[in-house]
Formats: sequence, C-alpha cells, structure tokens
Amino acid sequence: MLVELNEKNFEDNIKSGLKLVEFYAPWCGFCQKQRPVLSDLSDNNIWIGTVNSDENPKLTQKYGISGFPTFLLFREGKVLATLTGYHEKSQLLANLMAHLNH
Repeated sequence: MLVELNEKNFEDNIKSGLKLVEFYAPWCGFCQKQRPVLSDLSDNNIWIGTVNSDENPKLTQKYGISGFPTFLLFREGKVLATLTGYHEKSQLLANLMAHLNH
C-alpha cells in the first residue's frame, strides 16, 4: 500500500510496526524512476509511505533529508536505517528483510 504522508498524518502512520518511507521531490528524475518499483512493492502488501518534500519542508528538515530519493525505515516510530538514492526492488526488499526479525 502506497500512503501519501504529510505533516499532519506522518506521526500517526509511523508510530507502530515496520514502515518504509520515501522522501521525494516531484522534479527529481530518480524519484520518478523509483515510483514503479515502489508501486510494485506495495502491490505485494508492503506498506510504503511517501513524503513530497516540496510540500512538507518541516518533515524534510526534521529528518535531515538533503538528497532525493531518501528512504527511512522506521520501527515503532524510530529510524532504523537510511537509504539514499535510487534502489532496485531487490535492494529495498533486502533492507526490509534485514530488519524484520529484530
């Protein structure tokens, strides 16, 4: 499931479970290339949040996002890992799997 996050719903969405969140910019070419990969993952019942950094500058600043796309992996609202740049489906899955049993 792809969930568009913003400054109002962000905290509620990441506070429980393992959550992958992509910070992106609409003008970013790598972000546009990343979208089909995220859609494919979300079709397999993987929860993925997306944050439009242009529309949510406070969230972008809070998490120190300086390049796009940047992925944050959260567990119970705490950042477990940060991934920057474009990632293939297999790379994203490997990172999720590495944190599933911790």
